[in-house]
Amino acid sequence: MSKRFTLKTLAAVGALALCGLMASTGAMAQQKLKWAHVYETSEPYHTESVWAAEEIKKRSNGKFDIQVFPASTLGKETDINQGLTLGTVDMIISGPSFAARTYPRFGIAYYPFIFRDGDHLIAYSKSPVFQEMVKEFREKTGIQVTAYTYYGARHTTAQKAFTNCAGMKGIKIRVPDVPAYRATPEACGANPTPIAFAEVYLALQNGTVEAQENPLTTIEAKKFFEVQKAIMLTGHIVDGLTTQIAPHVWNKLSDAEKKLFTDVTQEAAVRATAKIKKREAELVDEFKKKGLQIVQVDRQSFVDAVMKNRPLESLGFTRADYDKIQAAK
Repeated sequence: MSKRFTLKTLAAVGALALCGLMASTGAMAQQKLKWAHVYETSEPYHTESVWAAEEIKKRSNGKFDIQVFPASTLGKETDINQGLTLGTVDMIISGPSFAARTYPRFGIAYYPFIFRDGDHLIAYSKSPVFQEMVKEFREKTGIQVTAYTYYGARHTTAQKAFTNCAGMKGIKIRVPDVPAYRATPEACGANPTPIAFAEVYLALQNGTVEAQENPLTTIEAKKFFEVQKAIMLTGHIVDGLTTQIAPHVWNKLSDAEKKLFTDVTQEAAVRATAKIKKREAELVDEFKKKGLQIVQVDRQSFVDAVMKNRPLESLGFTRADYDKIQAAK
């Protein structure tokens, strides 16, 4: 065997080995991530999360393979929020009211009537005060908030219509298990009852509660209109959802990868927000056609009751944050 042939053979074997090593390393480097939420597959929060997952995979050349788990398949909203810390989920889209249990300052976004409309909420999500909160939340928990999606103005459904705050007195109404969500019904003398999101339809159907409150798009997606007779356009909370990434994922990303996840999830938030706003505008007439009573309420009666009976400070929020949010444009 000639020396030249031996060198060629060794070079070929080396090249094959290197290719095999690179392929093996590439396969090992792919990260499979779980993205969880509690919303239906028909809702933009899911469809745009799926879009974002596919986009991240494409832009990372396949490094990140993200599977989106909708409709509480990985647990209730409390569970998936805890899962970020426990390591059972990698990403979520969820109301920051749950994060507020760990970082209470986030909860001010749920103080009734703090936002004028959806545009105001999105302006807040880009404001210095919110970015300050995101930084403090990450420092405390390791969890990174990358995007904010408009969820909708929350309205009240019930078996019997009412036109003002006094009309809520004594009504047993389902709310999420968060103090700021209870503020409006408590201020009006109702009986707020925390029930898991996935169980609300059944609770309304069997009479465990008489009423609930959610955006129109959620009332449609969860089919609450089937078991309620009236929708009161209270608009007491303008709600949003945050995209959050677990510390065991975020801390291992390069700066370029962090930018990728942030950019794509923010693009998804913009896409979902546009769809929600469009659908909200269509739904009042559609619910009327389904036979539901749509009630324009005396909004000021709710505002006055909240300010008197559940003032900002009683929920642990500060006037300084409130004023900064009001100034967001």
